[in-house]
Amino acid sequence: MIIDCHGHYTTAPQQLQDYRDAQIAYFKDPSNPKPDLAHISDDEIRESIENNQLKALRERGADMTIFSPKASAMAHHVGDEDVSKVWTRINNDLIHRVTSLFPDNFIGVCQLPQSVNVPIKNSIEELERCVLELGMVGCNLNPDPSGGHWSGPPLTDKAWYPFFEKLVELDVPAMIHVSGSCNPNFHATGAHYLNADTTAFMQFLQGDLFKDFPDLRLIIPHGGGAVPYHWGRYRGLADMLNRPPLTEHIMRNVFFDTCVYHKPGIELLFKVIDVDNILFASEMFGAVKGIDPETGHYFDDTKRYIDALDLSDADRKKVFEGNVRRVYPRLDAALKAKGL
Repeated sequence: MIIDCHGHYTTAPQQLQDYRDAQIAYFKDPSNPKPDLAHISDDEIRESIENNQLKALRERGADMTIFSPKASAMAHHVGDEDVSKVWTRINNDLIHRVTSLFPDNFIGVCQLPQSVNVPIKNSIEELERCVLELGMVGCNLNPDPSGGHWSGPPLTDKAWYPFFEKLVELDVPAMIHVSGSCNPNFHATGAHYLNADTTAFMQFLQGDLFKDFPDLRLIIPHGGGAVPYHWGRYRGLADMLNRPPLTEHIMRNVFFDTCVYHKPGIELLFKVIDVDNILFASEMFGAVKGIDPETGHYFDDTKRYIDALDLSDADRKKVFEGNVRRVYPRLDAALKAKGL
């Protein structure tokens, strides 16, 4: 079985964006009409999935995607806590509808109602609802709700601890995933995303998060940002800062996905990072949607790059299935319930 651990609903029906536009307009000026989400039919959801993610999933030879709301649209820096709560719930409910219509191909991961200067513990209620009531298997955790200004504490700060305690209690992982950038210095997908991936890893290096939470599991997407390319730098920094070796200090709890959009990058990822820490992912129809003129294939068809690697059958199975089932035990349980 081939499981893509990183997919977003970037093809949602237009009614969702129309609602968001109205919600933001009303927040800025209450004299505008109150936002109202127009009805989205099951047929509209089916069409948005069957002609896009499901079609590509089948064409590229995968079986299932761990599916979450559009990351850049989480926009935790927009509005206030109430705005974020409503917007988050709408998106998570829509993901649940997708997974209910396509239970063999999609399983849900939720976004969180984070907001600037609002305690992360306020997001626990929605996490519990999504995991315990909607059957979701994890969440996307934004390390920078300010949208590129990094005004909050690092992930190793104890302000985050109530949420990490809940992740451990529920036995679900979090993918460290920022949203849109409101800082013109940082292009959202070209800079802000990769900056955040790299920054999160360095925060883990400097802190002792996993000493306090030995069972916490976190995924750093997009191939770990710049980390694999600069692995020697981080090994050296760990030594300079009197931290344990990275394999002990971080990599028992942190995993990288394969959202790297060229074969040399994938080769580097597999050469540097232990295969037990790599999860197959494509983020298809996400950051990079076009066709690579050098290959004639879609940039985000990452399975093609992995297929070209000289991996043992055992390692290939780990990357495509085994690791993700281990990191997402609620997914594993759901698949076992189906006899898979």
